[in-house]
Amino acid sequence: MTVQTLVFAFVTFLHDLFTVIWMGGLIVTVISYLPSLKKALGPGPQVKKVMSAFQNRQSIWVYISMGGLILTGLLLSNRNPEFDSLFGFGNAYSVALSIKHILVILMIGITLYRSLILSRPQAVMTPEKEQLSFKLLIINVFLAVAVLFSSGLVSALAKPFSG
Repeated sequence: MTVQTLVFAFVTFLHDLFTVIWMGGLIVTVISYLPSLKKALGPGPQVKKVMSAFQNRQSIWVYISMGGLILTGLLLSNRNPEFDSLFGFGNAYSVALSIKHILVILMIGITLYRSLILSRPQAVMTPEKEQLSFKLLIINVFLAVAVLFSSGLVSALAKPFSG
């Protein structure tokens, strides 16, 4: 096994780990954690308090994962001979990768808006803002699923690794 193969495996591992922390965390939060929390505690301030504490802690990991995904994604993209450019549409591989990048940029924007604008400490969380935040969370879950699907397409279209 070559050093190049080990480096590629490590970068891929980190990319997958960052994906699980951010996107997997989003999906699990919506389909399991939040419904269980509401069922166990009922509607009310306890759910909001727990979710706020959870989001504060998770946001640190999400920010780290965003940066890690950008860095490892750039390293992985450049490795394939089908790679045109960062937002190239010259072949099927580049189209799938560009769509994935666009979806991730949308997710980053939504995440930053939810955490830095809607949920900032001095902001008053009105019912309307809470509803908007929840809708944006759901949109991000759907985008995460789309990112995972486009990632599968990118992998299926990638040229085999030689080395």
